[in-house]
Amino acid sequence: MRCPYCRHADSRVVDSREADDGQLIRRRRACPECGKRFTTVEEAVLAVVKRSGVTEPFSRIKIIGGVRKACQGRPVDEDSIALLAQKVEETVRAKGAAEIPSHDVGLAILGPLRDLDEVAYLRFASVYRSFDSLADFEREIETLRAAARAREGAGAEDHAGAGAAGAAGRTN
Repeated sequence: MRCPYCRHADSRVVDSREADDGQLIRRRRACPECGKRFTTVEEAVLAVVKRSGVTEPFSRIKIIGGVRKACQGRPVDEDSIALLAQKVEETVRAKGAAEIPSHDVGLAILGPLRDLDEVAYLRFASVYRSFDSLADFEREIETLRAAARAREGAGAEDHAGAGAAGAAGRTN
């Protein structure tokens, strides 16, 4: 690493620390020539491979932009969108690959977006999955309804179990 002060071609690492939940490494360096110290920051670059084969750096800003379009006119705040984008980035980085297909990024968006807002999810899924007909929308809506019924059924079981436990604990 070249010294930023005297431009000497080498430097010595004095200390290394992880930052940003392990996404960055900060290194404190010393120049053997002039003796000054400086810090470098290393970041692992995550690349997205598009369908065309073109590779570009992962961009949380692009995730936010796409999700924001899907959420337009919906009661979703900017903090929720930013949190969703963070979850997506954590999911794709957790795969441990230097390059990830754009298809996998889209899949990582769909789950959290469905939990955030079902209408925004449908909008995003219709573009991402290239819906061609009303039947595509109907199929996806039925999947959402089935998931909602399953959640409601699980919630009813929780309430019934709590009610039975509460009744069993009472004495008259």
